[in-house]
Amino acid sequence: MPTLRSSARRHAVVVACLVTLTSPRPTRAMQQPSPDPTLAPAPAPVAALAIVNARVWTGDPRRPWADAVLVRGERIELVGSSAEVKKRAGSATVVDAKGMMVTPGFVDAHVHFLDGGFALASVQLRDARTKSEFIARIRAFAATVPPGTWILNGDWDHTSWGGELPNRTWIDSVTPDHPVWINRLDGHMNLANSLALARAGITRDTKDVSGGEIVRDRSGEPTGVLKDNAMELMSAAVPAPTLTMSLRALDSAMRYVSERGVTSVHHMGGWNDLAVFERAHAQGALRTRISAAVPLSTWSRLRDTVAARGRGDAWLRIGALKGFVDGSLGSHTAAMLEPFTDAPNDRGLLVNTLEDLYAWTSGADAARLQVMVHAIGDRAIRSQLDIFARVIKENPSYDRRFRIEHAQHIAPADLARFRTLGVIASMQPYHAIDDGRWATKVIGEERAKGTYAFRSLLDQGATLAFGSDWFVAPPTPMVAIYAAVTRRTLDDANPGGWVPEQKITVEQALRAHTSGSARAGFSEQDVGTLAAGMLADLVLIDRDLTRVAPESIRDARVMLTMVGGRVVFDRDGLVH
Repeated sequence: MPTLRSSARRHAVVVACLVTLTSPRPTRAMQQPSPDPTLAPAPAPVAALAIVNARVWTGDPRRPWADAVLVRGERIELVGSSAEVKKRAGSATVVDAKGMMVTPGFVDAHVHFLDGGFALASVQLRDARTKSEFIARIRAFAATVPPGTWILNGDWDHTSWGGELPNRTWIDSVTPDHPVWINRLDGHMNLANSLALARAGITRDTKDVSGGEIVRDRSGEPTGVLKDNAMELMSAAVPAPTLTMSLRALDSAMRYVSERGVTSVHHMGGWNDLAVFERAHAQGALRTRISAAVPLSTWSRLRDTVAARGRGDAWLRIGALKGFVDGSLGSHTAAMLEPFTDAPNDRGLLVNTLEDLYAWTSGADAARLQVMVHAIGDRAIRSQLDIFARVIKENPSYDRRFRIEHAQHIAPADLARFRTLGVIASMQPYHAIDDGRWATKVIGEERAKGTYAFRSLLDQGATLAFGSDWFVAPPTPMVAIYAAVTRRTLDDANPGGWVPEQKITVEQALRAHTSGSARAGFSEQDVGTLAAGMLADLVLIDRDLTRVAPESIRDARVMLTMVGGRVVFDRDGLVH
């Protein structure tokens, strides 16, 4: 399952929705942008903290296990035995973990961070199982916001009610005064009601868009569903969020991921998002480390920005670019070498030309900027690997760390190319147990063998970087690890695992979600493992994930999250 192509497309949620994140009863005055919006500063680092009697998985191959860790200020002072740590702890606060597990803080290698924050306050459609439930939830949400409010986000999934795409006629009667622009959970097609289509000037006479689709009924009228590049037709009509709204979304996002043990994220978005992160950083309010990627097509702007300002620091980094080859499997816009099994005349689409992708990749690489490209289908993946190979031959060798985002459906002949070209596979395990409910019907059993090929990639010596693709999927590392280890689909129809030969071990999944993702963001010298001198990004979990039944991993709870020695989540008040 893929991700949204433009962060600006989705996160314009009205203040009336966002204010509910911080106050139960918003007033008109509260809905006005603050003249100088600010966030509360992040907590100060602890003076000293010792966690003892723990199962410490360090992620450090030289010493993978210990039973205590000592933090002083922003960094780790000692990882070792409880006796060693107690001896050096001095006046440090001591937490007796009583056998609970400590891991490095989780690095989520692929999120849409502000979108996730905005979506927390919008209509929730991900688990709507029927057409009537879909309509009822939109009706109920519309009743909570003033007329004229745009209803956005949603994260609907038409496969949940049998595969019929929604239609504007479903919701026009329940939203006569609210423009609706709600996305499928993969972010590659949206549904607009008639009011929103009118605001955007989209009619039966609107021309089709290259790299996208205006879905039409038999008479030629738009149904309200727009796919991939066609979604840009709505962009000008959707109101942009204020800085106040964006900062609130960021605050909600940071709080949400810290409760799940995520300490760093690789954000896929735009320049406006970067401005929000910079504002929060200047206020000392960041509690999550952010590596912010901007669109690949803007590589020259990023080159000039890096030259003028550098690449940032451990809290906010720049220097990465995100591009797109194709769409998504669920939207039938993934670019495939052979037609879809359930649509013999359709092989998906390219959302950018290969000529543009080569030019952007080559220019960015020559400027020493990191290139990461969304590729879902096997044709898309092969095409981008070909571009990477061409650029590697043309440009001088250096530590470039090309990435393919999602890398979902890899042709067998292309598996080894990830290692030989040094391309990092940035993957999201949750998608395997979500898409696995229906993907075989779309691509057939043979192609499914190369879907979310965690084991095959590791066997070939490739680097895996795990993430969530939040808002598309939950930013919950416990569920990601569960998915990679069990591959049991969400409907429990595959108790032994969907494509079980692609399962990996708990430690391999942990490594992909910590040091693998840290390496994918050039931050492995500071985060991703627990060792003396590393930044104190760590998580305390209520059970040892390596010693419990794999089926119970998703039920594990994060008890404590620390970022740079700052306690950003403490479930039971362990640190007083």
